[in-house]
Amino acid sequence: MRGCCGIRILCFRAIFNRRCFIISNTAYQINEEIRDKEIRLIGDDGAQLGIMSANDALKIAAEQELDLVKIAPASVPPVCKIMDYGKYRFEQAKRDKEARKNQHVVEVKEIRMSPGIGANDFNTKLKSGQKFLADGDRLKVTVRFRGREMAHTNIGEELLKKFAEECSEFATVDKNPKLEGRFMAMFLSPKAK
Repeated sequence: MRGCCGIRILCFRAIFNRRCFIISNTAYQINEEIRDKEIRLIGDDGAQLGIMSANDALKIAAEQELDLVKIAPASVPPVCKIMDYGKYRFEQAKRDKEARKNQHVVEVKEIRMSPGIGANDFNTKLKSGQKFLADGDRLKVTVRFRGREMAHTNIGEELLKKFAEECSEFATVDKNPKLEGRFMAMFLSPKAK
């Protein structure tokens, strides 16, 4: 079906495809893939060996039983380094795996209560909230008002302040209690260790 909506989608796709580009390329040119006339060569120890042809650099790399890798293709002349490419790729993969293992994604956990919550239920919610904060996650504490409870929003605010006071050793208040429609919410974030 043709119409203004269909045209907009096509225009959006055309704009999107035009702006789509690769930010970085991790695939390096190695050995015979390097076809430049002149390159700047760096040895495996980091010493600069000067500017020479790609064939001469490839011969030097072959004598040392290592690979010739183009590390800076945009510079003039391109910079190539003599290295063990397989070992370099292995170490890079190992570093990436270690970085992924050490990263922690901070999630926002939510606890919901009502203004007429009992003491035991409140303590149960408090313990689970303290557990979330101890794990390093942010916490959203929400009080839901129904019907006539909307006339007594101060009870919900006192409840949230009490919750924040009980969690004060684990967390700091990011956002004070705020009424949004039928919900009053407050955000807590864990203290830095």
